[in-house]
Amino acid sequence: MAIGLTLFAACGVETPASPPSASAPGTTTVFTSLPEPAQPTPPSSAPPSSVPQPPPSTQRPAAGKVVVLDPGHNGGNAGRPGEINKPVPAGRGKTKPCNTTGTATNSGYAEHAFTWDVSQRIAEALSAKGIRVILTRQNDNGVGPCVNERAAIGNDAAADAVVSIHADGSNSAGAHGFHIAYSAPPLNAQQGEPSAKLATALRDGLRAGGFPTSTYLGSNGLAPRSDLAGLNLSTRPAALVECGNMRNADEAAAMASEEGRQQYAASIAKAIADYLAA
Repeated sequence: MAIGLTLFAACGVETPASPPSASAPGTTTVFTSLPEPAQPTPPSSAPPSSVPQPPPSTQRPAAGKVVVLDPGHNGGNAGRPGEINKPVPAGRGKTKPCNTTGTATNSGYAEHAFTWDVSQRIAEALSAKGIRVILTRQNDNGVGPCVNERAAIGNDAAADAVVSIHADGSNSAGAHGFHIAYSAPPLNAQQGEPSAKLATALRDGLRAGGFPTSTYLGSNGLAPRSDLAGLNLSTRPAALVECGNMRNADEAAAMASEEGRQQYAASIAKAIADYLAA
């Protein structure tokens, strides 16, 4: 996602959904009013040869927990500027555009496609552990929901963890690496220690998966922020993962490959499961 673009962002042409009905642990629920998508092709489990597979978790299972995954942006946002540019609450007394279009690699692979693919893979891995997963959007050709609506989905679900998936788009020379954002200073108890622990678990999980921390934003892979609407409006433990810089050739190549996306997903899913089991 490009520096300066709204993070944790999207737009809402869909009618805001009501809270999900009870469903068995280990299911995936999509929290939008769009038609159900076709089931994704099972991803390859092979990691890139240059990146080690994260070790198996040794902690107790997190079955029965609820995770909200927020794939950044949406494929139809670019075609609906009037809707994605409308102001919505952003927390701390401010407003922001409903959403942005996101960034892309220099070869044109879009952030919204990357975040959708990775989020599906994470959802599959967590569901296999008995964790209930809710997605804030159900395909990659819609518009929205807006950032405030995405936060509300996590709040209404009483999620044990809310994780937004993004990628950055910095043109700074040599800029690469991931960073994890969380709301700071916290506006409620869940934005305090629980969110900081979630962010740290995600940082540690990506490191264990062989991914480097950011060279240009945050410190040691962590980036406390006060300007991200989805984090400011959350009343649940929440963090935003910027998986890397899509303008960096090496990271762009990893994000555009199935093996690379699977490795991102495996590392993030393990980190979430470890956080829930701690």
